[in-house]
Amino acid sequence: MKIRKTDYKVLGTTKVVAQLVCISIPRLGYELCLATLEFASLLTTSDLLHFVHPDQIFSVSLSGSVFLHHSFNFCFSEKSSMMMSTYKNISFNRSTSFNRRALSIGSPRVSRLSWISRWFQVLVVFGSLISFVIAFCCGYFYVLPSLSQAFQGYGYGISKFNESFGSCNVFEGRWVPDSSYPLYNATECPFVERGFDCLGNGRRDKDYLKWRWKPNNCYIPGFDVQSILEKFRGKRIVFVGDSMSRTQWESLICLLMTGVEDKKSVYEVNGNKITKQIRFLGVRFNTFNFTIEFFRSVFLVQQGFMPKHAPKRVKSTLKLDKLDDISYRWVNSDVLIFNTGQWWVPGKLFDMGCYFQVGNLVKLGMSIPTAFRIAISTWASWVEENIKTNRTRVFFRTFEPSHWRYSFDVEKSTSNLSRRICHVTQNPVLDTEGREQSLFSETLSEVVNNMTIPITALHVTSMSAFRSDAHVGNWSDNPSVSDCSHWCLPGVPDVWNEIVLSYLLFDNELPFQ
Repeated sequence: MKIRKTDYKVLGTTKVVAQLVCISIPRLGYELCLATLEFASLLTTSDLLHFVHPDQIFSVSLSGSVFLHHSFNFCFSEKSSMMMSTYKNISFNRSTSFNRRALSIGSPRVSRLSWISRWFQVLVVFGSLISFVIAFCCGYFYVLPSLSQAFQGYGYGISKFNESFGSCNVFEGRWVPDSSYPLYNATECPFVERGFDCLGNGRRDKDYLKWRWKPNNCYIPGFDVQSILEKFRGKRIVFVGDSMSRTQWESLICLLMTGVEDKKSVYEVNGNKITKQIRFLGVRFNTFNFTIEFFRSVFLVQQGFMPKHAPKRVKSTLKLDKLDDISYRWVNSDVLIFNTGQWWVPGKLFDMGCYFQVGNLVKLGMSIPTAFRIAISTWASWVEENIKTNRTRVFFRTFEPSHWRYSFDVEKSTSNLSRRICHVTQNPVLDTEGREQSLFSETLSEVVNNMTIPITALHVTSMSAFRSDAHVGNWSDNPSVSDCSHWCLPGVPDVWNEIVLSYLLFDNELPFQ
């Protein structure tokens, strides 16, 4: 009688367990193969044991129940060959034995063997069920946790994680060396302002380029330029603020250009060169049909001329209760990133004859921190009234610390604020000397927390306070003037953008360590 191969009927749960056994305990799986092969010789011809090639480990048919596992090659060549050879011998012997027994149908011996065979089938089925339960438990307790940990630890794909930015403060961490940085070459990016290209302006050491921000409890996924380009397809990204905002705007453009084959398809919409004087700059990625725009608004609120009947020292005012007159151009964007702070100092205000105004009243005695709070509150009200959060994702970046040092007057035992010194270090500093704290950043956090719509605050103050090595210094387009406020590109602004892109790609969720 010729043995027929039964059709493979895969039980889903059994397949999973078989896979778990083969992956986690290869030795156990091999012994099960031999054990199955060993007792197969005791079965009747109605029970089929069929070994297949190494890509399909084993298939056991017991009274119609089929256990199949395939596509896991853990039986190595020598063992597999031995099992195949053994199976052939068993199959031949059993076929011969069956033909002989067929000639003596009806004999007492045949009936007795048939009765024993039926009871043995029951025992085999019962044993198989017990084996199934044991295998399932082993897989559940030993394999699944390992797989879960492996996938979470390495962060395959854009996965969803239980913890979010709210639980993991991505801005609490440290700078670690990373040889994969920088992510682009500023000299090859036409949108980097010449004054920020430190290497192009003669800086010789490159250590400042080799640092990555590492949060304490989560990690920032690697920069995936193609995913971002597709995410931005058909979108409008807008930066609003001072020169620090423009630096971040340039950084994002250069990061994304690394994934564009036709560099000429990326251009400034009005053909303008990147300069600090222009109030609007827009770069279009034509292949992906999106724009990245920058609006220069250093205070965010309106700057006005001297009001009538104002004191002579008043040359202009900041209208703290009115947002910038170009604010109508910020709406209908998909990503909106604000910043302000660098100009909220006496040298940019009172020394220039600029004072604060609320309504029709000039507030000569109002302090800068008080005026800043009123201005940020005005901004918050404008966002709540004009921005549709179902379309626009709003960010506000906190104050970026500078690393100026002030000369000390020995006679007066005080610091001379009129004389400041820029000393760029070779590596990040360990002591931030209080630069991780900012009254402007604290005010912003308080205002944002009281808003009625979701705003993402980018708390870059603390993380940037360590990077005294990454400022422009004397490596600008005007080396006679030191600069410990602005940042080299590539550099710290790239990390700000990596965090923003992580928010956008992962929808507020970062993988935990």
